Amino acid sequence: MCGIAGFISTDGSHSPEDILRRMTTAIEHRGPDDAGLWFDAAHGIGLGHRRLSIIDLSVAGHQPMPSASGRYQMVYNGEIYNHRLLRRELEDMGKAPAWRGHSDTEVILAAFEAWGIEAALPRLNGMFAIAVWDRQRGVLTLACDPFGEKPLYYGIQGGRTLLFGSELKALYAHPAFAGTINRDALALYLRHNYIPAPHSIWEGIAKLEPGHSVEIRPNTPAMTAKPYWALYDVVERARANPLPDAPETVDQLEALLMDAVGLRMDADVPVGAFLSGGIDSSLITALMQAQSSRPVKTFTIGFEDPKFNEADHARAIAAHLGTEHTELVARPQDALDLITRLPAIWDEPFSDSSQIPTFLVSQLTRQHVTVSLSGDAGDELFGGYNRYIMAQRLGSLTRPFPGPIRHLAAAGLDSSVTGAILRTVGPMLPKAYRRIPLHDRLRKVAEVLRCNGPDELYRRLISHDTTPDATVLGGHEPAGVAGIAHPSFDDFRETMMYLDTLSYLPGDILAKVDRASMAVSLESRIPFLDTRVAEFAWRLPLSAKLKDGVGKRILRSILYRHVPQALIDRPKMGFGVPLAMWLAGPLRDWRHELLAPTRIAQEGYFDPGIVAQLQSQVDTGLGGAAIYRTWDIMMFQAWLDEHRGALAVGRRNAA
Repeated sequence: MCGIAGFISTDGSHSPEDILRRMTTAIEHRGPDDAGLWFDAAHGIGLGHRRLSIIDLSVAGHQPMPSASGRYQMVYNGEIYNHRLLRRELEDMGKAPAWRGHSDTEVILAAFEAWGIEAALPRLNGMFAIAVWDRQRGVLTLACDPFGEKPLYYGIQGGRTLLFGSELKALYAHPAFAGTINRDALALYLRHNYIPAPHSIWEGIAKLEPGHSVEIRPNTPAMTAKPYWALYDVVERARANPLPDAPETVDQLEALLMDAVGLRMDADVPVGAFLSGGIDSSLITALMQAQSSRPVKTFTIGFEDPKFNEADHARAIAAHLGTEHTELVARPQDALDLITRLPAIWDEPFSDSSQIPTFLVSQLTRQHVTVSLSGDAGDELFGGYNRYIMAQRLGSLTRPFPGPIRHLAAAGLDSSVTGAILRTVGPMLPKAYRRIPLHDRLRKVAEVLRCNGPDELYRRLISHDTTPDATVLGGHEPAGVAGIAHPSFDDFRETMMYLDTLSYLPGDILAKVDRASMAVSLESRIPFLDTRVAEFAWRLPLSAKLKDGVGKRILRSILYRHVPQALIDRPKMGFGVPLAMWLAGPLRDWRHELLAPTRIAQEGYFDPGIVAQLQSQVDTGLGGAAIYRTWDIMMFQAWLDEHRGALAVGRRNAA
């Protein structure tokens, strides 16, 4: 795991080596163990690297790295888990070079020389962001792994200079960086609480989409990213070769997951696992322990508030599996102290509040290991989100009623009066139903009632602000998730899983995990994102994932072989924080400072009237959706405070 940065520029007014050094120093946290620079004056191309040493800790793994023939020069961030298999395949073909070490970087370069970049990329089973210069063709290729685990930003600035990097911080360090906020992307952010690829918060800067590569030639600004791996094709192949919902299918998936986990345990540094006590992380931990001769190191974060604490469940599962378990029960102040640091860690506006416990558990884990496996992506691939179940239930209940009646009922459920009543009744409900407030549950029901079709239903379910163009002054929301083409599924729940895998997973979940873990120089690995596992998941019938209101059925069947069912079966909690309580209490003054009417009006990004209305709803305890919309705007405002330097650099360069 590392950080990469670079440029193509013929501007000789600055030292290219100094610029590269500043760009890589900005992302030193991604790779504190080593640094490397390479510059080709003839073409104005610079490659920079920061290394977190995981495989082959020797100088043989140093980057930028040339291929054996010298044709390619590469910097790369990530891990290729099948590098040993590819190495043997190259040797059997007689295409292997005289190996200098045992790093996966060297294997990637040998694969490029043997098969070419375009043919080699689909063979790589792993997570990666790659920048490789082809001396023979005079082309720089940027590539991102199939699911977008590793970020890569790129774009033309100053008319002719190409910049790229693992994080936006690296781009700020280049004198050509323009620093103009993209208001259309800001509208997307308010809808999703993240900015989906290919958009970024800065004009002229894009995020490379999962499974895509782009070729760039010096002095040729035209760039068109194209897919080398497409989930659409995977789904079509899977549907042509379906699997039964049968015991032997459970056996096959367990064997496949065991292999995926085993590959991700390969490292020359200590390895552990995040263990929340949920199905996904418990399964990954169980499969790790089944392959380990010593107790696996596991880590969990808990909170004093029992509504947001899964530490007891994680502890029980760790005890059953016999792991070496470390637990931290975070005080509210620990989380609150972190909040003002978030915009520096996520250097693009991001407001999924679960970033707070994700960072805290990453920080805890890094004190003991350098690599940690996680259970992310199990929800998207195997039907774990509550909205899949809710959409089916509510859709069947509301479909018979005509539109006007549904809209009238929605208005009643979403009214301030109803909200006030439910806030009084909510605390009287059984404990299992109090974690998500009743008024929030019924707000979701209201959203469903307003929808005129399944695609609109999905968009509403994943939306924070349903009319972001009205909130962002001068913003015009791009298509976003609404523009993603998808196969025609018989069941809309499969459409939701497909769209989540292409949007919510990379834009929110993977961005959250990457920034949180890399901020403390921890590598996070995700076995469910082995492409073989994803392809297997799409061959499964929906009944193996969702049935009778129960999600991830097949994963449960595997986990029950390792952990007693009584330790697993309980309502899904997620990884949340008491946001409403914080905004009304300890964060109240900061909220009013960030969202002061004079400031909102002067900066000119948001409609002051809408922001004031949201504040009124939060202050009077009738927030509902306003809680999340307020947090989104607050996180942008805090991000703006943190990145005013980048804006100032852009203004100076423009002048």
